[in-house]
Amino acid sequence: MESLLDMCRGLDDPIRPFGDVDVLLYYGAIAPYLLGYLRGRELASRIWLPGTGRKLLKRGSKDAPLFIEDMAEAVTPGLVEARHKIKELKEARTLITGKQAAVWEYFVPRKLADFFYATNGEGEGREISRVFFDVDRGDGTTAADALQVARLLIEEIRSDESISEHVKGEPYISWTGFSFHVLLELKRPQPARFFDECLRVSAVKALDTPAMAWIEAVKKRAKVPVVGGHVKAKGAISIDPSQTPSGKLCRVPLGSLHMRDARTVNGVSLPLAPDMLEESAAEDLESYTPGKVLDHLPELAKRLPQPNH
Repeated sequence: MESLLDMCRGLDDPIRPFGDVDVLLYYGAIAPYLLGYLRGRELASRIWLPGTGRKLLKRGSKDAPLFIEDMAEAVTPGLVEARHKIKELKEARTLITGKQAAVWEYFVPRKLADFFYATNGEGEGREISRVFFDVDRGDGTTAADALQVARLLIEEIRSDESISEHVKGEPYISWTGFSFHVLLELKRPQPARFFDECLRVSAVKALDTPAMAWIEAVKKRAKVPVVGGHVKAKGAISIDPSQTPSGKLCRVPLGSLHMRDARTVNGVSLPLAPDMLEESAAEDLESYTPGKVLDHLPELAKRLPQPNH
């Protein structure tokens, strides 16, 4: 029986399997490799709308919740082929399952879409089991600059005994397609207040949290200016943990497209191995395309931690 990966083989561009843009085949082929990492966390998508300057966010807090288990089961070669022949969901509803209809709505035909998930589930005030730092690039900075800052952040986290009792395994990095995420798995879920007590940072005021201390230390060591918080400063790298609490979103660390605009993919997300934390690795990461991800999918997926839920 033909698999989704079989359908992708030989395609010049897996996100245009039949000529027009359709990300469903590509994301469907990746979904089984994300089962362990994303199990139990609601998925989300950001759909780019050409010619409007707008993006449409689909997520479990306002739409039918979709989980990676649902996606891995629902996206089949038959669904991909049906969508090629039947352009509108209303015409296909009698031929597909409810889960297939939900996937169709999260990743609509003829539109590019980012692939996200709820970092610690949808809804406010839930426990935190995964910590997420967005290491983002301001104008005039490079991927190598951001990778150096991410590596220094990991070194500071590793050396802080006040947080080590909470962290399970090693911190890890994923490439977003443009910059980097640093993530931590916690040994035990922590109450929502853990964010304010340990992780909150600010670009404008001093805060007495471990995360603020890590950023201050990174500032002293980095070759480029570094700021803390949800800011984008020209010529600087920002470190932002604000997408950690429940109700916030994180980019899927393997395979998510990254867009420059509604018609242009300029990168794809990848988990990094421990030996890829030097700035020299940035050039290789920037060379990845959706096709190259599919060619190396099993190998790349082995870099993902497999947390216990």
